Amino acid sequence: MSAHTVHAVALCAGSATWLAMMRDPGARRARVLFVEVPLRSRRQRLLGLRLCRLRGRGKEAALRHREWWCVPAAVLLAVVGGSVLPLVGGVVAVPLVGRLLRRRAGAREAERGAAAVATLCGTVVGELRAGREPGHALMAALSEGSTKADESMEGGASGGRLGAAEDAVLAAARFGGDVAAALRQAAQGPGLGGLSGMAACWRVAVDGGAGLAAGLERLEATLRDERRRREELRAQLAGAWSTVVVLALLPLAGLGLGASLGAEPLRVLLHTPAGLACLTAGASLEATGLYWACRIVRGAEAS
Repeated sequence: MSAHTVHAVALCAGSATWLAMMRDPGARRARVLFVEVPLRSRRQRLLGLRLCRLRGRGKEAALRHREWWCVPAAVLLAVVGGSVLPLVGGVVAVPLVGRLLRRRAGAREAERGAAAVATLCGTVVGELRAGREPGHALMAALSEGSTKADESMEGGASGGRLGAAEDAVLAAARFGGDVAAALRQAAQGPGLGGLSGMAACWRVAVDGGAGLAAGLERLEATLRDERRRREELRAQLAGAWSTVVVLALLPLAGLGLGASLGAEPLRVLLHTPAGLACLTAGASLEATGLYWACRIVRGAEAS
């Protein structure tokens, strides 16, 4: 055996011995690197998800009851002005602001419902063009919409595209029920009036043998055209709404300007007979002007 072979054998034996001696520290280091750290990061990730859900629920509750923000603002004005009148005004403003916020939330829900109906018609048309039966096409479209809605909502329950009536429509499509009647029932939801047209197309296709895809395609085009016209009208009325907001904020700007000049407008308005008379007249004129301006703009939107 040559000297090079002896050196190679000795080097291999020494390397094997060193690896055997260092097996436990290496395994322990591997466990730390590849097991403990992921477990720790997994716990941290779960904790972060729980905190995010709690924060989201708290934010949702705060946004759901935004009308109660009037009470702290009224308390602050009552403390600064040294009078109980702002507190009374804040309590009176709570139901009015809540009604306004609920109306805005209903309008947004109706917009989402109208967009969901148009999207549902397009999806069903695509499934029909792919060769599916009408019932299977409707089930596939509703299942796809429910999946997307669940993915877009974090930690909350989703009502799908058709809201609470979606289960009835799915059951009718899956078990051969009256899909047109289920769609007409679902059309009573906010913004879901287009489903009545879908029910009519479904009824004509089932009874008369007409093409369902063609009817739904025309219905989708009509719904999208109506939505585009509403968006254009809303863009044209944005200037009018901005004017209404500016008119609503002008009295507050006047109070701030008077306070910056040292005139003490809150003391004058809340603690003097002339100030109380001016406050009553100004609040009445402000409420009347805002109501009239909002009525004009909403009338233009409705037309």
